[in-house]
Amino acid sequence: MKPASIKDYRELARRRLPPMFFEYIDGGAYAEVTLKRNVEDFETIALRQRVMRDMSQVDLTIESLGQTWTMPVGLAPVGMAGMYARRGEVQANRAAAAAGVPFCLSTVGVCSVEEVAKAVAPPWFQLYMLKDRGYMRALLERAKAAGCPVLVFTVDLPVPGSRYRDVRSGFTGAAGLSGTTNTAWQGMTHLAWSWDVMLHGGPHTLGNVQDAIPQGRRVNDFLGWIARNFDRSVTWKDMEFVREVWDGPIVIKGVLDPEDARDAVRAGAQGLVVSNHGGRQLDAVKSSITALPPIVEAVGTDLEVYLDGGVRSGLDVLKAMALGAKGCFIGRPWAYALGAGGESMVSRMLGVLRSELTTAMILTGCSDLRRAGKALLDT
Repeated sequence: MKPASIKDYRELARRRLPPMFFEYIDGGAYAEVTLKRNVEDFETIALRQRVMRDMSQVDLTIESLGQTWTMPVGLAPVGMAGMYARRGEVQANRAAAAAGVPFCLSTVGVCSVEEVAKAVAPPWFQLYMLKDRGYMRALLERAKAAGCPVLVFTVDLPVPGSRYRDVRSGFTGAAGLSGTTNTAWQGMTHLAWSWDVMLHGGPHTLGNVQDAIPQGRRVNDFLGWIARNFDRSVTWKDMEFVREVWDGPIVIKGVLDPEDARDAVRAGAQGLVVSNHGGRQLDAVKSSITALPPIVEAVGTDLEVYLDGGVRSGLDVLKAMALGAKGCFIGRPWAYALGAGGESMVSRMLGVLRSELTTAMILTGCSDLRRAGKALLDT
């Protein structure tokens, strides 16, 4: 199948990946109400079609945090992407660099920040706060030494949400012989993936935190250890600790409430990502696109506001821009593409989004995204 849409990349990934890894990226928390809302609420927003306008020149570029993006789409941090394709984070960063858009490396990526930065270009770095402050200081210093230009501090995961699909697939909850047998069977029934990832994609560790994790654990055991070591005591005051080490831009990821957004401004952040963690944390909360306008209104021009969650097309990107987002970060779309076929598929998927966004701009009469606003919407 030649993929034409994000839905097609998802189907290709479903066929190629073992169920435990596909369900891990595809699923959400609890009954997945918020996961559905993220997508469905985008579908309720109508664009305003305009005609007979000179659209011979269309500018998709944006300037943000000292960088030029060729289109307002960045690759959000996705944990364990190295289990979807051989050294997956490196491949995804290459695709992002070739497309001229940011790539954000997860704290719990398979590839280390040093490996990803050396392979192509320093990524943005996403931070989860662990209890061991000494280790976190060292990790921040590593990201800084690797040349990472922006720190994305994820604040909506003091404890992982309960994800039923991960239990059913055997990704979590199946220990000992049963878990090992299940993993082996899934690998044997997905030979192309096993050849690419299991035989040639090692080491299968979480490169940024591997020194802190007990030896001998399967990659899908690591999240249990990480969850026990996430720091639930983190408050806005901990931004002072981060600032002691990190002197570059800080983006707060995981904000849904306007008051939390104002706190991010008061804490000195340069940006924030309106996000519900892709519906993977607290289920039954509002969608990211619904939360966006009140947050944009609350912070004004005090920092850059991005959106993450539910973006499945270039049309969605334009809708988010019209509602005040500076740009969008995508997670599942690039993970699907990576799982479908590595770097080349991620590049292709980004090309699809660019084409869709360009078409939507032309048909709404928006020649320059820097002037996108609510006039693009049919309300």
